[in-house]
Amino acid sequence: MEIVLVGVILLLWLVYIGQFNFNKFVEDNKGLFSKLKEDDYDFLLTARYGDNVDHEVMYQKRVKDAIIIFILGLMVIIGSFSAVKLVVVLGLTYITFKGGYNKVKNYYKYHLHEINLRLPYYLKSLEILIQHYTVPVAITRSLDSAPEMFKPGLRELIASIDAGDSSVEPYMAFARRYPVRDSMRMMRLLYRLGLGNQERKQEQLIVFSRTISNLQAKSRETKYKERLEKMEKKTMTMLGSTGAGVLGILLLSILQSFTMF
Repeated sequence: MEIVLVGVILLLWLVYIGQFNFNKFVEDNKGLFSKLKEDDYDFLLTARYGDNVDHEVMYQKRVKDAIIIFILGLMVIIGSFSAVKLVVVLGLTYITFKGGYNKVKNYYKYHLHEINLRLPYYLKSLEILIQHYTVPVAITRSLDSAPEMFKPGLRELIASIDAGDSSVEPYMAFARRYPVRDSMRMMRLLYRLGLGNQERKQEQLIVFSRTISNLQAKSRETKYKERLEKMEKKTMTMLGSTGAGVLGILLLSILQSFTMF
């Protein structure tokens, strides 16, 4: 314990006198640490915190937290060093480093379900606009009233179209950003609808509308099923609590009857 205290004091002293700058150390080795960054981390951060999030700051915080845990762990085991303890320290360092990534990843997985339920209703509102405007104009007009979770993807889609990209890629990029049930198929339908002439527009719009109606029906069915499952869980919890209470009362009664004899 004395060695740990001396190590902590020494580290704080080096920081105080300017011989060791933790932030500068992380910044100088940014290229090395960036190789450890997950491929989808920036995407997950944007999905969690929005377009204004600073990906570099968030990642460096993960690196700093992991280094601190590693240094403190070494200080703790230095007095009685062993391979097993070193593995434990490395494991804690890894868990700390991955903690920030797993947090945003779990958030994204959780909200994919919500995206899956809300996408058909957004597409329905878009269908109404397409009846009066071209597809690109309808998408632009839908931005203000769109669910907040879709706005980053819609802004990218609109920006690509405004930049002159008339291919299917901007629509597929939106579908990849929200990889839920039928998103790829719906965005392809939307792209074809934008390419069609006025004579075929009504026919394609009918197909688009029918597909959306089917998705809405699936969404309602999922919501209804979730409500039933939630009610069943609450009922089972209530029955379990009631049963445990009755069992406890019976046991007390039996114990009391034994003490009388």
